[in-house]
Amino acid sequence: MYLIVGLGNPGTEYRFHRHNVGFLMVDILHQTYGTGDFQKNKWQGLMAEGSINGHKVLFLKPQTYMNLSGPAVSGPANFYKIPLDKIIVIHDELDISPADIRVKKGGGNGGHNGLKSIDAHLSKDYWRLRIGIGHPGVKDMVSGYVLSNLPQKELPLYDELFFQIRENFGSLFEKDTITPTNFLHSIKK
Repeated sequence: MYLIVGLGNPGTEYRFHRHNVGFLMVDILHQTYGTGDFQKNKWQGLMAEGSINGHKVLFLKPQTYMNLSGPAVSGPANFYKIPLDKIIVIHDELDISPADIRVKKGGGNGGHNGLKSIDAHLSKDYWRLRIGIGHPGVKDMVSGYVLSNLPQKELPLYDELFFQIRENFGSLFEKDTITPTNFLHSIKK
């Protein structure tokens, strides 16, 4: 079983914020691969089941706000005994150009408070699908930047990226392992 986590903030006022690209992507993946509706779980998250290339998956959207994502992710990961190498966290990334992606396992959190919280409750050795939102250029502007809507002019880029991720997401799973190389090569620029 795999756990696919989208990071974001709950509430309609945050829906299209840069910080919520993880939620947006998990919703899109759920529409394609989900086999049931999202339900509230005991770890303060919304969770749904699905299947990707014959692998059972759980989709998760923590409802604890970004900075407190750790318990909402570690709860189901521990309960369902999902190993770290079968957890994929989808999140916004300041240090990547808008609508670009990277996949990596482990590493630093880059100041991302959602990742800091997950690291503190699980460890750092889970997979990350990092969706670029760009950087405002000045550190003092980061908070307002991530908590603002995706710009209109960039929406077509994100629509295309989300489509490509959804269409190629299954290529992440080969022989019961996550292999990002084919997945990244299949995403058209």
